[in-house]
Amino acid sequence: MLMIKQIAHRVLILGASGLFSINAAFAGIPITHWTQASGVQVYLVPSPAIPMVDVQVDFDAGSRRDPAAQAGLADVMAHMTGKGVLVSADGTEPALDENALGEAWADLGAGFSASASTDRLSFSLRSLTYPDLLSKAIQLAARQLGQPAFPPAVWQRERETLNATIREANTRPATLAGRAFNAAVYGSHPYGFEATEATLARISVADMAAMHRALIQPCRAKVTIVGAVNRAQADELVTQLFAPLLANANSNAAAPVACLPLPAVAEVAPLDKPVEQHIAFDSAQAHVLIGQPGYKRDDPDYFALTVGNYILGGGGFVSRLTNEVREKRGLSYSVYSYFAPGLHAGAFILGLQTRPDQASQAVQVSRDVVAGFVANGPTASELKAAKDNLIGGFALRVDSNRKLLDNVANIAWNNLPLDYLDTWTAQINKVSAADIKGAFARKLQPQKMVTVVLGGAPAAQ
Repeated sequence: MLMIKQIAHRVLILGASGLFSINAAFAGIPITHWTQASGVQVYLVPSPAIPMVDVQVDFDAGSRRDPAAQAGLADVMAHMTGKGVLVSADGTEPALDENALGEAWADLGAGFSASASTDRLSFSLRSLTYPDLLSKAIQLAARQLGQPAFPPAVWQRERETLNATIREANTRPATLAGRAFNAAVYGSHPYGFEATEATLARISVADMAAMHRALIQPCRAKVTIVGAVNRAQADELVTQLFAPLLANANSNAAAPVACLPLPAVAEVAPLDKPVEQHIAFDSAQAHVLIGQPGYKRDDPDYFALTVGNYILGGGGFVSRLTNEVREKRGLSYSVYSYFAPGLHAGAFILGLQTRPDQASQAVQVSRDVVAGFVANGPTASELKAAKDNLIGGFALRVDSNRKLLDNVANIAWNNLPLDYLDTWTAQINKVSAADIKGAFARKLQPQKMVTVVLGGAPAAQ
């Protein structure tokens, strides 16, 4: 056993970044997709360079599904799935507490975890593909996915830890600025929800179990697999991974939850007027956030906005914002912008830090740059430089199994074409200056944005 563990850890370390061939990226990435009888959707990319497999399982169970009074439920439910499992469905495997579960994963030289974002709740498995190790890893992952224990005593402990983290975060200017910005941009939409001590106090293990039972179902799952497995092996892996969940659904002990469409979540409301907040805070730097609701991931302007934002503020030291705010005026060391598209219109965000006495000037310059870009679009030289950089850096987006898994999971989650990665550079290359100007004019309203300045004097009215 010791030798197996040593080999496993050594290979995992060597393969931590994966070994997906960069040449394969240019030759086409072979994504195979199918749907099992249970409703599980599977996306597979074989990568046989090393005997390892990465698996990601995504559910529509992110924080947008949280009740407002229980903000943080999805996140803590995901966290608590790693704190112990119940007796196996067939009764042959004993319950495991958090320590025993951690030791079991260490013995296998594998890893399994869960996390929640605004839209998704994701489970991730990494294991060697040696048959004796992989079968045990899948079995253990299946129990953690389908039969988490949600122990009450552990939740009480973890809640206190989270409360301490929240209290500490509340002393940070970036946290306070971000909270004010999100509240102003998203209003009552779940994208603006934030876990607090009060919302955590309203969450019980029964709430976690209910959310798990309602949302973590095979028919709601999208599974992405990258690694040294073929289709038949991947299909069997998925079947085994969901066996406990299917057993739960078919058990007479509890009525199965019908896999009906989930309730719709209201869209993010557009802003009808500008919002300005100047928050007093004793700090060496003023934190500035400017933005508004942006666009959904399935928007046809996606590529034009991607290229355009690289030019505006996403390209680091070569962006227009950096040139105007940092290089010409020395108002900030770093200034950036980005869109955060999701199932709903995630925010457009422009951020910087500056001396408090320069905050008003930095805000005005940033606003002027955005307004000018929306009105006039990019120059020809800016467009060429952006395309060259984005296309030239494409290989680095898929140069490891982990990065490839992220990209294929993105395809699965957003229902993108299976050749999305193969055509990505062509889509970028065909974006024109007119496309960017039109897309930004449709998405951004510089005269109606939210501006939050934490620290520094209020801007002149």
